[in-house]
Amino acid sequence: QVQLVESGGGLVQAGGSLRLSCAASGRTFSRYPMGWFRQAPGKEREFVAAISGSGISTYYADSVKGRFTISKDNAKNSVYLQMNSLEPEDTAVYYCAARANVGLATTSAEYDYWGQGTQVTVSS
Repeated sequence: QVQLVESGGGLVQAGGSLRLSCAASGRTFSRYPMGWFRQAPGKEREFVAAISGSGISTYYADSVKGRFTISKDNAKNSVYLQMNSLEPEDTAVYYCAARANVGLATTSAEYDYWGQGTQVTVSS
């Protein structure tokens, strides 16, 4: 059974920072890409960031580029999302996702495993 467990969400003021973590168990993801998505109330789930299996390649949505950083620790089967300069528009449930195939991906359909999500709320 594959499991992804996110942590690190919470309430923060605009301009603040949060670091999300996602721990994978049940399968070794060191070879495969992972990503972060988010879903705000009343909106569709949207891509945030992705990282290659090696951790060398990354890709970001334009809305978070320069503010968010995705990283990966293969020894711990974990992926992280450092979020700086947070804005109220970043408020959403953030989901960790993992692919069973190589290659960066930016759409939900390309990911095979999902966490339960963690709430991030940014107050103005």
